[in-house]
Amino acid sequence: MEADKKIPKLLILLILLINLPAGAMAAEHGVIVQYHHVDTGTPPSTTISPDDFRRHLQYLHDNGFHVMALDDMLAALRNREQIPDRSIAITFDDGYLSIYENAFPLLVEFGFPFTLFVSTQPIDDNQPGFMDWDQINEMVASGALIANHMVDHPYMLEPIAGESDADRIQRLRENLLAAEQRIAANTGQSHRILAYPYGEYDPAIRRMLEEEGFLGVAQNSGAVGFHSDFLAIPRYPLAGVYARLETARDKFASLAFRVGGRNPENPVTNSDSPAVQLEFLPGDYRFEQISCFADGNPINTTWLNQEQGLLSLQPEQAFTARRWRYICTAPQPGSNRYFWYSVQWINPARGE
Repeated sequence: MEADKKIPKLLILLILLINLPAGAMAAEHGVIVQYHHVDTGTPPSTTISPDDFRRHLQYLHDNGFHVMALDDMLAALRNREQIPDRSIAITFDDGYLSIYENAFPLLVEFGFPFTLFVSTQPIDDNQPGFMDWDQINEMVASGALIANHMVDHPYMLEPIAGESDADRIQRLRENLLAAEQRIAANTGQSHRILAYPYGEYDPAIRRMLEEEGFLGVAQNSGAVGFHSDFLAIPRYPLAGVYARLETARDKFASLAFRVGGRNPENPVTNSDSPAVQLEFLPGDYRFEQISCFADGNPINTTWLNQEQGLLSLQPEQAFTARRWRYICTAPQPGSNRYFWYSVQWINPARGE
């Protein structure tokens, strides 16, 4: 982004911090939430109803949350600049028509900024159930940020028959850049932020994104903060059973652990119960209160060095899905908020 375009962003952030309500605080973390369909007749696993979506927005409005533009949040946190506590960025994946018909009017009503990650081919092909560029640009005129979700929403880990790994990465690079070009041509925006389709990536894909100057947004749940991996940025999917406000509000208020390193180095595994070591840096939490679980079940944890925050996770449970997570949380002393960090695993040999 050009320097003259950065200045207003910094001024906006400064104004936010100066004008915090009495008792509000600046923080080194924020929360990104993810939606797909906002409807009643679409697949439950990727759907929130319009009524429940309104409840989410009303809760944010009524409880002192700061809804930020995604690019502002990520720019500040990457530079280790504080943002208002209880900051939220709202994102949508894919470009479904229900976002325009059902979510957009509510976002305008509440005055909340949001990001739309689009796969460009369904839009270019006028595929039923997707927005068109005119509708997307109507959202742009109201302040929407449009970002990259590849041309055709590929399974990025899966090679074409006979394709080498280098060829796979080159194909994905061309797909990524073609989508960015289509977004720029149709909306005038180019933010170089990719939401990984299905939340799937590997070290080679990460390197490719870094080479092209992109950030990567994943689906490993948790808050984003100064110590986050900005090529695998966490966000909370809020659909199906996870769309209920009773559980979503804990995620809205969650805090980012301070973690060291990038663990695991590779989220791709062929193990049914992979082990991982995590390094938690000192923060406003107690190491002895960190607990970890998957599918609602506790995970066996072993402190390798509690004073240094080195924790080993080795679940006994065998996981049979294509994607799953280990989640670690700890209460913030003196509040009802939780620190939250998750490890994403992917076994691409399995189907959905």
